[in-house]
Amino acid sequence: MSPEQATFRALADPTRRSILVMLRGRDLTISEVAENFDMTRAAVKKHLTVLSDGGLITVRASGRERINTLNPNGIDPVVDWLKFFDTFWDDRLSTLKTVIEKDKK
Repeated sequence: MSPEQATFRALADPTRRSILVMLRGRDLTISEVAENFDMTRAAVKKHLTVLSDGGLITVRASGRERINTLNPNGIDPVVDWLKFFDTFWDDRLSTLKTVIEKDKK
């Protein structure tokens, strides 16, 4: 799976998007994340693994705990992908504007 695919896969799930919002405020352990959801700690760990695989978070060990941190640059593949379409539509709309203005003359 490409890095872009892993990032999009991670963002596809609403639970994982909620976890990212939570991590925006501060670093959290698996237990702290799990407190916010009606699921097992193991299920939360799987979501965190997908987010880590997608490059959206980093995980570091601190004693027996694993600390999850938002990686703000992890969203870059998505931003780059969207920029392509932004440019695409800018070009198309510019061409349309030119045609419309030409027809008015």
